[in-house]
Amino acid sequence: MPYQAIENYGVIGNMRTTALVGMNGSIDWYCSPNFDSPSVFGAILDDGKGGRFQIAPMAEHVRCKQFYWPSTNVLVTRFAHADGIAELEDFMPVGLPSDSPRCGHVYRRIRCVRGAMRISLVCRPAFDYGRATHETSVSASGAIFKSQNLSLALCSAVPLKQDGQGGVTADFVIEEGKSQVFTLREDDANSSPPSAEEAEELFQRTVKFWQHWISRCTYRGRWRELVERSALMLKLLTFEPTGAIVAAPTTSLPEVIGGTRNWDYRYTWLRDAAFTVYAFLRIGFTAEAAGFVNWIQNCADLGPHAGKRLPVVFTIHGDSHLPEATLDHWEGYRQSKPVRIGNEAVEQYQNDIYGEVLDSLYLYNKYVSPIDYDFWVRIRTRLDWICKNWQSPDAGIWEMRNRQEHFVYSKVMNWVALDRGVRLADKRAFPANRERWIEERDRIYEEVMTRGWNGQRHAFTQHYGSEDLDASLLIMPLVFFLAPTDRRMLGTLRAILESPKRGGLVSDGLVYRYPPRERVDGLPGEEGTFNICSFWLVEALTRAGQAEPAMLDQARLLFEHMLGYANHLGLYAEQTSNQGEALGNFPQAFTHLALISAAFNLDRMLGSRKA
Repeated sequence: MPYQAIENYGVIGNMRTTALVGMNGSIDWYCSPNFDSPSVFGAILDDGKGGRFQIAPMAEHVRCKQFYWPSTNVLVTRFAHADGIAELEDFMPVGLPSDSPRCGHVYRRIRCVRGAMRISLVCRPAFDYGRATHETSVSASGAIFKSQNLSLALCSAVPLKQDGQGGVTADFVIEEGKSQVFTLREDDANSSPPSAEEAEELFQRTVKFWQHWISRCTYRGRWRELVERSALMLKLLTFEPTGAIVAAPTTSLPEVIGGTRNWDYRYTWLRDAAFTVYAFLRIGFTAEAAGFVNWIQNCADLGPHAGKRLPVVFTIHGDSHLPEATLDHWEGYRQSKPVRIGNEAVEQYQNDIYGEVLDSLYLYNKYVSPIDYDFWVRIRTRLDWICKNWQSPDAGIWEMRNRQEHFVYSKVMNWVALDRGVRLADKRAFPANRERWIEERDRIYEEVMTRGWNGQRHAFTQHYGSEDLDASLLIMPLVFFLAPTDRRMLGTLRAILESPKRGGLVSDGLVYRYPPRERVDGLPGEEGTFNICSFWLVEALTRAGQAEPAMLDQARLLFEHMLGYANHLGLYAEQTSNQGEALGNFPQAFTHLALISAAFNLDRMLGSRKA
């Protein structure tokens, strides 16, 4: 079976883990019980050995269509054939008590809506990324797959038979109006197949949960459906017990097909803080913003031990021990090796993260709830640390593995950290080293304006002394470092808008994060355009449109152009290739955060212009 395109997947989940379901009815990625647990199904990373759970018609020339039940994360895959039409409904129950025996289940209901269809089922787990052996037993109520550390039960009223490869298969006919229900869950003593009534009750309950949740969204502007889909996906990527949000639920989906740019994103980056809080607050989800700030408060050691740097990435439980390893027995998506688990970025010095964290805390204090004094003491200690350490080079937002530089983005975000610290202290009349923070904040500003500006390029460049542009600098007006109409910002915008052949970063409306040349990051292969950067460009143009209306028109054109690169469900991976296919881990939270922010500000600006 050939690998499916990354964009051919939909996602289901329960705010603890997710499963990727292909348009062919196959679950090709599923980790249990949490996002960062070892995989049970991993066919997306090794088609032969990764394991899958597929339910699909036994016929040729089947037309497939996939969509979400309106305003939910319940996924429907429709199979149309000359013999009939069948629909596969996939979901994980949500909104249940934490001790409910149904928590953590994967429900799969296949029903025939017209004619009759012969259906094939294949469930072939590969525990611990395919490294662990397991025993399979079959009974009248289904099958049990038992490995050393995890056992799963597939509950089924359809007779199953072992396939000799550690899995089970079945084929059966469903007629119009009939259905069969299958659940996958951790093994217990009562592994009985679910009744049709139970499945329908859980389906309706899950639908109501998601529809009630999204009804809290206050956004009513243009592109509302895509904004709500982004919000639903961000909620799905939230680890409910701690409030953390994973960058993506997958690992090692390649940024270059056949290349080595394959990373594990099943963790939470502090950098996401400001963008998460901002996006959720903009559309009315204060509880989710508060949950993520609570995770920062509990997991990020802002003090009292502020004599050391903060890790940039944590597990969903707040651990910063993420040793990176490779799964050499797996071939990788379309032979893209290595397959990595863990992430060495945790060991990097990335000095920009303090700006994102302080911005998020400032917004939280302003729009959600006052920060208490004890937390302020920790924040204050970290701000003093920034005053001593902002001058150091770092690995930057793009996590360069080949060097450290004085990255302009990092300097700007250190300015943000001190600026928000001053504002927060003033707003709350907190005791603070205010004069020192202002002095260092202003030093950063002057240094960026002199050393970060390249007079020959008429633009800010990636790091001091560099000739290369960097799309992360589109953030400057978004964090109020520069006015969006400042001549230097407009110069940077115009430089970025040029094609890569002319030294710019934009190709057919899509944005590379830096020049697509191997020498920039020391890694082989040309990666795709970076989706978050494309939305940052939209927002920077939107704000510049206050003075230059043509830029507002350009922002709308680029935004709607970018929407055309979403998959059939409105989801984005990290990157888009030159051929328009999704690249990198999928779906990516950062991209959906940026979409929400860009849509909100563009819609507001377009509305004010009409007024």
